[in-house]
Amino acid sequence: MKIPASELIINGDGSVFHLHIKPEQLADNIILVGDPGRIALFEPHFDAVECRNASREFVSATGFVENKRVTVLSTGIGTDNIDIVMTELDALANVDFSTREVKPEHRTLNILRIGTCGAIQPDIPIGSFIFSHYSVGCDGLLNWYADRDKVTNLDMEEKFMKHVGYDRHLATPYFAKASDKLIKIFEKDTVPGMTISAQGFYGPQGRVIRMPLAIPDMIDRIESFRYGDLRITNFEMEGSAIAGMARHLGHEAGTVCCAIANRHLKSSNTDYKPRMQELVDLVMHKLVEN
Repeated sequence: MKIPASELIINGDGSVFHLHIKPEQLADNIILVGDPGRIALFEPHFDAVECRNASREFVSATGFVENKRVTVLSTGIGTDNIDIVMTELDALANVDFSTREVKPEHRTLNILRIGTCGAIQPDIPIGSFIFSHYSVGCDGLLNWYADRDKVTNLDMEEKFMKHVGYDRHLATPYFAKASDKLIKIFEKDTVPGMTISAQGFYGPQGRVIRMPLAIPDMIDRIESFRYGDLRITNFEMEGSAIAGMARHLGHEAGTVCCAIANRHLKSSNTDYKPRMQELVDLVMHKLVEN
């Protein structure tokens, strides 16, 4: 079945609409960052850069790191952008742009998001690298797609909503698990995390400036939630959509973040760039090693 031009928009140069990447420019190994400025942190690791593309907040570079071909791509902020990014990455890999038909053989991408986050447990120090074994989608994105129950842990979802006293006006959260392969690669160097992906930076993450919250003690309720040995460790804004859509689309995906604040301790570090560079170096080393 052909995908209509109104559903998958292909630019005149053969690139996909938002990302401006052509199918042949996409590597199997993809690193996602929020800030376009972070692309520069990766380029010193490249032996050679094949191509660079830029459109709005979507900036990318593809090249080789030793024997591994890698695409680094910025997404901007939020799961709404991740809906665009994941859909278009999958289309680049699994749709024939000349016929507009899904390719008969599925291509699996390795997708890792690197970002910053706020820890909420008192024993997780600022500067920790947290790998999201589970991402809690409080954004509601996957609820727009069929079969969202196949992605979430329904028992975990139900117990979380009951414990937190989830407001009926909020989108039902989903619990998307990261790639087991990626979890294993990073387990010795990261804190295992269960991460809230929030729909915003302020109210959805429990910050009060001038508008009161629907759940005033939300942070305390989230911090105290337990599911077996698992607990909520941190907040960020993109990981759930990456993990959830990847599971639907048949890709390996995960999120690892540097904690630049601790909400429980009410502390933060704005001079976090050196630590982010250490995370970039770790990820690139692990990528080449595996």
